[in-house]
Amino acid sequence: MCKGLSVSFKVLVSDPLAKEGVAILKEFADVDEKADLSEDELVKIIGGYDALIVRSGTQVTARIIEVADKMKYIGRAGVGVDNIDTDAATKKGIIVSNAPEGNTLAATEHTIAMMMALARNIPQATASLKSGEWKRSKFMGNEMNGKTLGIVGFGRIGREVAKRAQALAMNVIAYDPFIPAEVGAAMGVEMMSVAELFTKADVITVHTPLIPSTTHMVNKDSIATMKDGVRIINCARGGIIDEAALYEALVSKKVAGAALDVFETEPPTESPLLKLDSVIVTPHLGASTVEAQKNVAISVAHQCHDVLFGGSARSAVNAPLVSPEVKSKVEPYAQLAEKMGSLAAQIADAPITEVEFAYLGEVAELKQNLKYVTRIGIKGMIERVLHEPINIVNAEYVAKGRGINVVEKTSAEAGDYKSLVTLTFKTEKGTEKISGIATRDGAKIISIGKYMTDLVPKGCVILANHINRPGIIGVVGTILGENDVNISSMQVGGANVGTDSLMILAVDNVVAADVMKQVASADGITAAKFVEL
Repeated sequence: MCKGLSVSFKVLVSDPLAKEGVAILKEFADVDEKADLSEDELVKIIGGYDALIVRSGTQVTARIIEVADKMKYIGRAGVGVDNIDTDAATKKGIIVSNAPEGNTLAATEHTIAMMMALARNIPQATASLKSGEWKRSKFMGNEMNGKTLGIVGFGRIGREVAKRAQALAMNVIAYDPFIPAEVGAAMGVEMMSVAELFTKADVITVHTPLIPSTTHMVNKDSIATMKDGVRIINCARGGIIDEAALYEALVSKKVAGAALDVFETEPPTESPLLKLDSVIVTPHLGASTVEAQKNVAISVAHQCHDVLFGGSARSAVNAPLVSPEVKSKVEPYAQLAEKMGSLAAQIADAPITEVEFAYLGEVAELKQNLKYVTRIGIKGMIERVLHEPINIVNAEYVAKGRGINVVEKTSAEAGDYKSLVTLTFKTEKGTEKISGIATRDGAKIISIGKYMTDLVPKGCVILANHINRPGIIGVVGTILGENDVNISSMQVGGANVGTDSLMILAVDNVVAADVMKQVASADGITAAKFVEL
């Protein structure tokens, strides 16, 4: 934009959040802390907020999201986002993120604690002794040394659990449909199908999200394939285990014991599992450490800031992710793509029907991270013509809805450049191309159509196609001067005398439409457009 605008944001914190996170939010926004709100109550007030921060208590439904017209960000201070309708948020253009690293160690340590407590009957023995009994033989335990631990879900928590289990001299096997075998092998963990894992493990711990494919993954049929006397742990999500099937298996002794931190219905007041001595339970304490709650609160607060100020969320769950290791490499190209998209939208003479982002040279090595760059480019293009919220979450969705076909290409060849980005866009009137590079000093547009340029895409710019002849620049300068428009810099692309050229004028402020008409109608000017970059 040509002139900065002051901003004021409102953030709703609808579940208890660590004070460190709230303090960060208050540095850039007005913060309301209102817990235990019903869906109806949220529907009434959510339209006034730019961001919503929740933990596991608030159910962020499609009905709530539908009326969240100012909403740009929903942050979950924790790992799971199953209490947020991410599909509805995506269609609304709302970035949803979590804090997957903040409570990794808390959940890991709780899992190991539950496994050891289960193996040595610690809760049951504690209760017995406190009741006045001394029954050592009743609580004979089992050593974990040499046992096989089966980890279902080999993400951050699963891997940390594996490290600690190996330190206990356990054999570790794992299942994860998205983790290559070589990743597990590098950690000394054998990756296998979940069906095979169920047959080999002495102890099974689950660390997956609750999605259709994992709901009741541990059920009557899968339990039947397990070893007699298997132990089962769930510190991930209620619903991964069919609790009715687990109860039957515990009663029959097929399963020797279970350690549960989460349940299909919480609190599980009516669950028959609570009546079994072979079951130890905790009330969803996996992330309940002082350190974890502080970490996740700080994480979502920082991500909230980044999104509200035009950036991306590091742990977005409904947007293309860029790992921290490559973010510094990707971001300059994202900024370039956004400027190119914005320029394309402003110079197009008709609605754009197709856009192609081509990444040439070294930039092509960023591979899957380029999806992020492309979406930023689409965002820059579409937000110039639409009033609905556009961001990396819904950019392609909105583009498709507008009939815009998006193409992404890569090539190792970039001509005279190490890296080059080109944006080719089609309208009913033809095809145009913009090329740019990312430098240490920022984005630079090096060509617009057939004209070579040296344009830093920033601020207010006039693009004037003209016949390159003496005096033409002075004519434009006079028109602008008479209308109090100051020219801060100028360049001309295609400067052979007598040929058509492109005059690029950087100006200090927005140029009124009637002034642009004067420029466009001046003798020797064939077309003129004002753009804001």
